[in-house]
Amino acid sequence: MTLKDKLKTSQFTLGSWITLAHPAIAEIMCKAGFDWLAVDLEHSVITIREAEELIRIIDLCGVSPLVRLTSNNADLIKRVMDAGAQGVIVPMVNSEQDAKRAVQSVHYPPTGSRGVGLARAQGYGTKFQEYYDWQQDQAVVVVQIEHIEAVQNIESILAVEGVDGYILGPYDLSGSMGIPGQFDHPDFLAALDLVRTKAQEMNVPGGIHIIEPDQAQLQMRMDEGYRFVAYSLDIRMLDAASREACNMIRDI
Repeated sequence: MTLKDKLKTSQFTLGSWITLAHPAIAEIMCKAGFDWLAVDLEHSVITIREAEELIRIIDLCGVSPLVRLTSNNADLIKRVMDAGAQGVIVPMVNSEQDAKRAVQSVHYPPTGSRGVGLARAQGYGTKFQEYYDWQQDQAVVVVQIEHIEAVQNIESILAVEGVDGYILGPYDLSGSMGIPGQFDHPDFLAALDLVRTKAQEMNVPGGIHIIEPDQAQLQMRMDEGYRFVAYSLDIRMLDAASREACNMIRDI
């Protein structure tokens, strides 16, 4: 079953974030068993060339490659989709218009406005029709809800045809509310509840990014009904595992 189909049927999927460009990292994380991996172009120094290589590795490992964009930019969306990404995670989608722009940038006419080119996704020109049919039915668009304005517009954002799900960005959302990093603040929790409740009413799968590799928090988010969960990221897992070992030695 494809990632798109899993989202449509609200099945739980677990992914993670890649910010380091070495292909071995992508391969190791794929072999660990994630359903999808997002190459992060927003908060990393990964180049478009390196992103293509990571997409290829993830795809060949049988995991769904997604790209978290630097911005809601049609040119960038076109390039990562041509490189073989199965979908995009779009930051700072704060309105219905933002969501529509993202969907249109992923899809070819008549559904969207994406320019046509021949690259890896299209079999370097040998599988254009096959890819055209695929992108109509299987390309994934996940919007990031990471500003209080997006919370206020959540119903109209999620109602846009072609939006397959959302993922909350806790740091930016809390920052936009004037309470950066205060994830236990009543106003922040109320914003999460509002988004989650409205999405469940509309049958749109919801996601959240668990920054620290905390299995208890993962279980909690699953129990809350989140179905598209990003579990930590490469640098945090590496740092946490390293510190845990070093701290244990110091305590002995």
